[in-house]
Amino acid sequence: MNDFYLLLPVTALLPLTAVLLVSRADPYQVLILRGVLGVVAALVYALLGAADVALTEAMVGTLLSTTLYAVALRSSMVLRLAVPSDEPVEEAATELLASWLKQARLRLQLVPAAAHGTDKPGMTGDLHGDLIGSRRLRLRNDRLRQRLLALEGARRWQGWGGEIGPIDAGSEGTDP
Repeated sequence: MNDFYLLLPVTALLPLTAVLLVSRADPYQVLILRGVLGVVAALVYALLGAADVALTEAMVGTLLSTTLYAVALRSSMVLRLAVPSDEPVEEAATELLASWLKQARLRLQLVPAAAHGTDKPGMTGDLHGDLIGSRRLRLRNDRLRQRLLALEGARRWQGWGGEIGPIDAGSEGTDP
């Protein structure tokens, strides 16, 4: 009977944490809330007397899944752009792009086009786009381009003289 007064507020945290979890757009906040949800669930199981289920939830549901999600998040939140091998990228362009992408919680990775066997823009299938001449940014995915254009960094990029567009006129409005 005494455990009921402990169980009620802890159990009320489950739906509250779940609603917060699904309402967040920031993947790093989701990562933390997923861990909190697992800890609260493990605590509820422990208060109900299911120590084995609580331990399993803590180890697999919280520790393992949060760790795997963190690794997947870290490796996927990067914007990879091909740059011509013969043209050096201006330091100012790299800094401006990196600060712009930071607003979208993305990291910038510049990949020499020769590393993919071609120096032709738009010919690298595993990249998100091209950076040509340090000022012409071409993206393959129109939704990504629209999302980036909505950020303050896009205005700074364009004010600096940078251009933003699709890889080619035929890819406008399509996703790879």
